[in-house]
Amino acid sequence: MHDTPPVTGCRVSAPARLHLGFLDLNGGLGRRYGSIGLALDQPSTEVSVSRAETTSVSGPEAERVAAVLARCAYALALKGAYRVEVSKAIPAHAGLGSGTQLALAIGLALMRLEGLSLTPQQVGDLAGRGARSAIGMAAFDGGGFIVDGGRGALDQPPPVLIQTPFPDQWRVLLVLDARAQGAHGDRETQAFAQLPPFPEALADRLCRLVLMQLVPGLKEADIAAFGTALTQIQGIVGGHFAAAQGGSPWTSPAVGALLARAAELGATGIGQTSWGPTGFGFVPSTDVADRLYHSLVEEAKARGLEIAVVRGRNAGAAITTF
Repeated sequence: MHDTPPVTGCRVSAPARLHLGFLDLNGGLGRRYGSIGLALDQPSTEVSVSRAETTSVSGPEAERVAAVLARCAYALALKGAYRVEVSKAIPAHAGLGSGTQLALAIGLALMRLEGLSLTPQQVGDLAGRGARSAIGMAAFDGGGFIVDGGRGALDQPPPVLIQTPFPDQWRVLLVLDARAQGAHGDRETQAFAQLPPFPEALADRLCRLVLMQLVPGLKEADIAAFGTALTQIQGIVGGHFAAAQGGSPWTSPAVGALLARAAELGATGIGQTSWGPTGFGFVPSTDVADRLYHSLVEEAKARGLEIAVVRGRNAGAAITTF
């Protein structure tokens, strides 16, 4: 019989996610929000957590990482010291789920080190993530395309209604603006509180678009149906949130203008993830993605933007111990 060597460290690679829109901001049926999302293969957050004599943090987002580490250690009643090394970090406040993925990565690494057993949802609750949406937790847990059922009257996380693979051949064109940040923290809470009432008829329309066009288009790999539905969803939701974004559905108007050009060149499903500033468009193949990239990259640079071609990720976070 061989003794199992003790775990001294844990590495976690967590995927970015797109928040593609809400289902019901009206809440008349007793549930509010309901989110649509997609896990991405990049960018990603990569974290290594190991035991140490004294606690230290290195790499990108060090101050943010230290705060997450302290909160998780307190919530899990951990007394040890840890060395946290961040080799990659999803851009903060860009609409890509950086805070949730960072909190889950650190929380899950601590659990593996200490032999604890909690789900990503429970770790997210401890770290204060997922107040409105389960998309980030579901992306971390299993990847793919996700729809959750929003928050109801009970103090429970939104249930995941759909979690299904994203077509392997499709690509996502991301447009990033490093000069802008989406609403977050107290500013985000205040923005939600100040939004006007959402018409019930528009919530009905969103749910029909998701159930009868967006999801069937995804399941049948019909990008025209998927993209048409998503563009309409983004138009409705973006129009509602424009009041909190200076009257525009885009946090970065430059991103919106570049994606309008991408739509003219063949991209579909155009929109902004969460509060932005990152925008997206979908294309059916690598060849189309490469053509659009080369057609738009100089214009993007002139506008101070970055374009990335990424895939959907049909797997959750990668976790290894050492």
